[in-house]
Amino acid sequence: MIATVAVGALAAAPLAVAQAAEPAKSDQASTDVSVTARPAFKLPFPGGQVWSGQTRTNHSPRLSIDFNRTNDDGDPVVASAPGTVSVVRDLGGSSYGKYVVVDHGGGWQSLYAHLKSFSVSVGQSVNYGTKIGAVGTTGGSTGPHLHYEQKSGGSAVEIYFDGAKALYFGTKNYTSTNGAASNPYTPKEVCGANYTQINSATLTADGKTVGRVYLMYYNGKNCVVTLKLSNLGKATATSAYLEPQGGTRGTDSGNFTYYAGPVVKSAAATCVKWGGSVGGASFNSPWQHCG
Repeated sequence: MIATVAVGALAAAPLAVAQAAEPAKSDQASTDVSVTARPAFKLPFPGGQVWSGQTRTNHSPRLSIDFNRTNDDGDPVVASAPGTVSVVRDLGGSSYGKYVVVDHGGGWQSLYAHLKSFSVSVGQSVNYGTKIGAVGTTGGSTGPHLHYEQKSGGSAVEIYFDGAKALYFGTKNYTSTNGAASNPYTPKEVCGANYTQINSATLTADGKTVGRVYLMYYNGKNCVVTLKLSNLGKATATSAYLEPQGGTRGTDSGNFTYYAGPVVKSAAATCVKWGGSVGGASFNSPWQHCG
């Protein structure tokens, strides 16, 4: 499950910064770059989240941004525009550390560095909100944060989000509009790559979809996970449960930021009850899937 985090609280201390020069790049300014030519970049975090972004004249490259917030280690990083992953690389304890580059066409790229882990591979197509990795402190970093760049023709350029230029130079809070109704996790990612979906149920409250409960299966085992579709990134009441007929119920319940689960039980040729909740919206199945 995802650990509880304080979403609204932004880091009060200065951002952790890279200690070593990154791989070859240019610090050219973007004064000759047509704003209309650039992709419609969004903040590289799930929609609704608020992040502190810092730019500074001694940054490398000068036009990049460092993002952080309280307890951000392991938080999802998502693609800031549609494209194709061109680089997934680990430079070890120096420079960018673990980093990803997405090619957006027309010479445009976005770069995400100091990642804790990868969620994509080279050649993979990504869209807004596609999870590409997790915030970390790999490479030349003194603490968890995301180092982010936008590039044109191989050179770092001034960064724009939702058509507006980022603050140069200083610190500003940014609110993401990136996939505002999209959870960066998938049932397969939570339960395991070999699991397949056999059922799901939508959770609604006041006419709005707030989550979905998934029942997955692999090799004689069922897995249940509840994915939130509201208050993403905020720790709110979420649960998932699974009960094989004749067995004990397993439950994962608490205040979670993105999902509850996985709840896994052996249930070959056995009926199961399954369900979950997000806030006051819940689903509870009858005995089913007995084959």
